[in-house]
Amino acid sequence: MSDEDVPRSRLSRRRRANSPAGTKKRRDVWVTAEEEAALIAKAARQKVTVPNLLLTAALSESSETPTERRAAMAELMAIHTLLARVSNNVNQIARHANAGDEFPQDAKVVLAYVREVAMRIDRTIEGLM
Repeated sequence: MSDEDVPRSRLSRRRRANSPAGTKKRRDVWVTAEEEAALIAKAARQKVTVPNLLLTAALSESSETPTERRAAMAELMAIHTLLARVSNNVNQIARHANAGDEFPQDAKVVLAYVREVAMRIDRTIEGLM
């Protein structure tokens, strides 16, 4: 029996099954030499062809787009700014509370804001998962 007569297992299959309707559209993608090398290496690790790798990555619902990633990063930077402002307010409240016996009434408002920012952080992290 030659190598050609040995059936390949389903797990080692490198190309998709033929579509009953046949191929309808062709898309050309231009990449740099570095991008090509990275695509070939990743396809080899996943044991698929480069076109199959590109197609499954593009059609996957679980992967994020660069636009979504930029939006998440902008949200995290906005949260960072909010936390910096809140920490300044908490320091001012602590300084005031340590200077006298009375606790400022604004402390409740600041603590509610801290909880709101913490919930926003939780929502952002959940959105990234």
